[in-house]
Amino acid sequence: MIASEPMEARIAVLVSGSGTNLQALLDDPVIRPHIELVLSDRDGVRSLERARGAGIETAVIEPHEYADRSDFDRAVLTCLEDRRIDTLVSAGYMRLLGKPVLDVFEGRWLNIHPALLPSFPGMHGVSDALAYGVKVAGVTVFLVDEGVDTGPIVAQEAVEVLPEDDWDSLEVRIHAAEHRQLPLAVRALIEGRLEVEGRRVRVREGAHE
Repeated sequence: MIASEPMEARIAVLVSGSGTNLQALLDDPVIRPHIELVLSDRDGVRSLERARGAGIETAVIEPHEYADRSDFDRAVLTCLEDRRIDTLVSAGYMRLLGKPVLDVFEGRWLNIHPALLPSFPGMHGVSDALAYGVKVAGVTVFLVDEGVDTGPIVAQEAVEVLPEDDWDSLEVRIHAAEHRQLPLAVRALIEGRLEVEGRRVRVREGAHE
């Protein structure tokens, strides 16, 4: 068993889009003081506006500006290390970062996925679940490892799939579950309440649950 320790966390939130999960973190009074940076792989996205509106530093590192993935990874890692970031939260970040970044942040890097992992990993969790015809979809928060959506699971929430659901209607309820579960998991990480037990993580109860 590996238990996390309470930390004076310096969090970077990784984003690519509109940033509704970022907003859920910004709205949490426990988490907000720890967010030092919002880093995007795309310029001009709504996430960056949200961060700037909250007075948080932003950075944009776009993959097409680098010769290959390893150069891109090094640029991201340098940006994070220059700002003394010690905790990462992927909140709708649509890039896979390589081993150099994982080696630094392993065990302190959370991601959220719009499906009940290990079912429907990858880029299209909601549409894949609908296409398969499941009656229950959901969200998963997990610690990032070297695989694609394969890390130890921190939290999950089931979301019923209604007979009349299409992608848009189900996505609304998936997002609502994400906005509940991601802040809870981030709080638990920075408060040292995560205990890794194989492929799952036990979350100890705490004052902010």
